[in-house]
Amino acid sequence: MGDKDKKLGLASVVSISVGLIVATSCLVSLGQGAGEVGVVFIGAMIIACLLNMTTVASLSELNALMPNTTGGLAQYTLAGMGPFPTLISMVGGYLICNMLSTGVEASIFSYAMEDTFPLPIPSIGYTLIVTVAITIANLYGVDMFAKIQDWVAFLLLGSMLGLGAIGMFRLGTGTVVEQPLSMASSPGSVVSMTAVAFWLFIGAEYVIPVSKDVRNAKRNVPLGMMIGLALLCVVQSIMILGFHNYTPWGELANSAAPHLLYGQNLLGTPGKIWMTLVGALAVISTQNSTVNGLASICQGMAKMNMMPRVFAKTNKHNVPYVGVIFVSVVIFCFAAFSDGSSDAISFLILVGSVFWMISYILANMDVLILRRKLPKAPRSFKVPLGPVFPLIGIAGTVYMILNISTDPAECKTIWALTAIAFALLAIYSFFWIKYKMKMPVFKSVPMEKVMAMENDMFYAIRKRRGLWR
Repeated sequence: MGDKDKKLGLASVVSISVGLIVATSCLVSLGQGAGEVGVVFIGAMIIACLLNMTTVASLSELNALMPNTTGGLAQYTLAGMGPFPTLISMVGGYLICNMLSTGVEASIFSYAMEDTFPLPIPSIGYTLIVTVAITIANLYGVDMFAKIQDWVAFLLLGSMLGLGAIGMFRLGTGTVVEQPLSMASSPGSVVSMTAVAFWLFIGAEYVIPVSKDVRNAKRNVPLGMMIGLALLCVVQSIMILGFHNYTPWGELANSAAPHLLYGQNLLGTPGKIWMTLVGALAVISTQNSTVNGLASICQGMAKMNMMPRVFAKTNKHNVPYVGVIFVSVVIFCFAAFSDGSSDAISFLILVGSVFWMISYILANMDVLILRRKLPKAPRSFKVPLGPVFPLIGIAGTVYMILNISTDPAECKTIWALTAIAFALLAIYSFFWIKYKMKMPVFKSVPMEKVMAMENDMFYAIRKRRGLWR
């Protein structure tokens, strides 16, 4: 495919990177984080944004080293550390975590719709409508996916900026609240909020699986992800300044839907409706990015025999349709399961964050390992200052895992749940690699071999020789 045939430009890269990040749960985390410490939560957001930029830079270098890979992080980790950590991190840190969090997102959205619009539709009905529409759109290929993403991201960011600016400049119809800028007792309490802020910037790397469809990918992929993160940091900071003028910090911290509370306080019922529509755009954007990204990751893992081969099949639009349908169905099941239990959202967000953080640590480790193994390999993008940024990314992410919650009991519960999940995944991964893939469990795979797995013939030859089942 020549560069002119590729469908996605810089604007699409920015909209995809923004697309997964801005979710309804982000609006919840933004409100609750600001409610805890006040406007100074922006400081925690900046730290979290910079930490995520180190991971985005690492993933951009890995993408430059191994371009056009559909599995993204799965293939980088396979070349860096071998199949065992790859399978654990991808199934746990990406597939389960993303489908769970997107399902919970969808159920929160359906609550807001039912609460704001008194129509004779059960709340899960809204989720079903969105899920079916996004599934059909994604089956038509990357062009349709990008069109939806560009429009939704534009309307979403525009709405957030508008609602934030109205509040920041005190232009709302509601009563202006006089309250302190900071609720933090010390600088340490702001730093400890970085784990909450981290969720506000997670997911920019969903551009990587579609990088093969991006024009001038070596420039546009890293640049688009960085612009997306910086743009969100600015827009969300403006939202917090709006919160300060219209919503008491205590109410914001304790609200299950702080974004709806802010919309109501800012502009009355029209504000609540507008914010509900922002939530709807956020769900469409998140689910669109998740279905597209996870289907590509499943396709890449199927090519490596890490998932059933059926996930590698494509339709006439070159879409891995089995993955699209599978991811959509699982998201809907999680949404139906969590329908009626949105109080658990903040806990599930933090559990999901830990899974995701572990995969980010692996990405930074992959950069360091592959630089040592392949120092002379061509890279069209390289993280500057040697190992400094990947090491900062690893240290910062470990710190956030250790401080995932301000409540010590909740911290221990999250760690225990994560440990149990990873132990079960480790058992599954060991047997799958040993008996299904017939590969050494802990030995890394040469990069050329990982890249060769992109070709359908690789699997066919391995199967013919009786190596893969």
